[in-house]
Amino acid sequence: MAATVEETFQRPVGELLRGWRERRRLSQLELANRVEVSTRHVSFVETGRSKPSREMVLRLAEHLDVPLRDRNQLLLAGGFAPIYSESSLHSPAMLAVRTTLRRLLKAHEPYPAFVVDRWWNIVEANAGIGIFTEGIDEQLLQAPINALRLTLHPDGLARRIGNLADVRATALASLQRQVASTADPELQDLYDELREYAANDRPSQPGQAEVVVPFELVHDGHRLSMLTMIATFGTPLDVTVSELIIESFYPADDATAAYLRSL
Repeated sequence: MAATVEETFQRPVGELLRGWRERRRLSQLELANRVEVSTRHVSFVETGRSKPSREMVLRLAEHLDVPLRDRNQLLLAGGFAPIYSESSLHSPAMLAVRTTLRRLLKAHEPYPAFVVDRWWNIVEANAGIGIFTEGIDEQLLQAPINALRLTLHPDGLARRIGNLADVRATALASLQRQVASTADPELQDLYDELREYAANDRPSQPGQAEVVVPFELVHDGHRLSMLTMIATFGTPLDVTVSELIIESFYPADDATAAYLRSL
């Protein structure tokens, strides 16, 4: 059973840091070289023989590529106050971010685009995603709408994806990397759920000419082919902003482009 946030805070900071180091598959020597301290010091921190300073916790977290949410947890476990804010996307402090996202999504129309949080719940979207939500089971459209569940659930978009096995394999591989990177139990639960839908999948082998897996969607009898791109904010200092993911869909051929513009 995954540890709760309260249990995480009760664990020593050294134990948490060791967990992140092992998750990144680094030895104490490799981490020590990156942080420019002795291997002995890293060992003492991990075993609790040495209490790291606030600055050392942050340096280790940076070199271990620990997400901002978890850096706050490391600071709390070490007896320090968190330094990264976590603002609601709809708070006054996030007005500039929210405005930028909406402008970006609007500019991408008529092609689909949406913004998801750390757990792939859609927090903003443009009008283009209407081609994804048509005919979807109402339960999957209850807020918060999870983009991966909407796409891969048997009662969701999966029924209209022409290359479902390939799309699902790519999505699961990406989600698995995210689980490994964050150790987030909610993401692990989502991965386990989505993997159950793939029991009978037989993904095709990519040809030599293929460089990305297309997203093939059937809409009103038209077979569309799209490519997807993922974007995130650079140098975020807020937990919420650091976890936002923008997924944009682009037509992979002229016929798809013309059809999407006609809607």
